[in-house]
Amino acid sequence: MKVIKKQNNSKMCVMCGLDNPAGVRAPFYTMEDGSVVTRFRYGEVHQSYPGRVHGGLIAAMLDELGGRALWAAEREEFLCGVTTSLETKYRKPVPYGVDLIGRGVIVKETGNFFTTECTLSDLAGNLLAGATIKYIKFPVGRVQAGLDAHEELCYFVEDGVTEIPIAGM
Repeated sequence: MKVIKKQNNSKMCVMCGLDNPAGVRAPFYTMEDGSVVTRFRYGEVHQSYPGRVHGGLIAAMLDELGGRALWAAEREEFLCGVTTSLETKYRKPVPYGVDLIGRGVIVKETGNFFTTECTLSDLAGNLLAGATIKYIKFPVGRVQAGLDAHEELCYFVEDGVTEIPIAGM
């Protein structure tokens, strides 16, 4: 699937923060179908049981994908989503140390709310976890009072990715 644009990374977010020593440092891309996709890997530092990623960090990545799905649509105002509910289904153990694909897409949107469907899969297309997540929309300044969102989301690292193969698509 073709990449339309790369999204910025932040400083300290546990999923995308490039300065967070325990972070995943995942890149996120707006795709031609309006979804957001990442190809990333968890590290051993993210484990629960040996060989498996902690369920909370799986849910965190799904939540990050859902929030970033809002950024995949061009808007006049930079909005963010604040999670109101997250229903996660863990299908198979999520390994660390291997490449994974995460995908999020908005499935419903109203003036103040949006709902996303998000998935984590291995490169063969096997579904490992999924979530339905509901958010309330907020201007970034209202969520991060006194903080410039562009200062936190300050990293744009061009990596030349123009396409991300997604099994089954």
